[in-house]
Amino acid sequence: VQLQASGGGLVEAGGSLRLSCTVSGSVLSLNDMGWYRQDPGKQRELVAMVSSRGEIKYGDSVKGRFTISRDNAKNSVDLQMNNLQPEDTAVYHCSADGDYSDSQYGFWWGQGTQVTVSS
Repeated sequence: VQLQASGGGLVEAGGSLRLSCTVSGSVLSLNDMGWYRQDPGKQRELVAMVSSRGEIKYGDSVKGRFTISRDNAKNSVDLQMNNLQPEDTAVYHCSADGDYSDSQYGFWWGQGTQVTVSS
């Protein structure tokens, strides 16, 4: 099972970016899909998460600015990030958990995509 993320980059404060992540491989079903971020010297932080039933959770620092969406048919999850601020600068990782292969449970991380917001 692999998670392929895309969409990071450099943007000025107040700008927008959209991250996308697709899960591929021997996935049978996916539970939660989401995004975390980590800046060097800081703890990993939950950005947003969406369950298989559509329940959504956002980190406090991104509420009202970021929107997570999920396409179950494509095993993909997107993160629309608006009004980006310098403190949003980090490596963003997508994550997912679920059943794969012969009904084994797994938790997976994407390789990370850099988001840099200039002031």
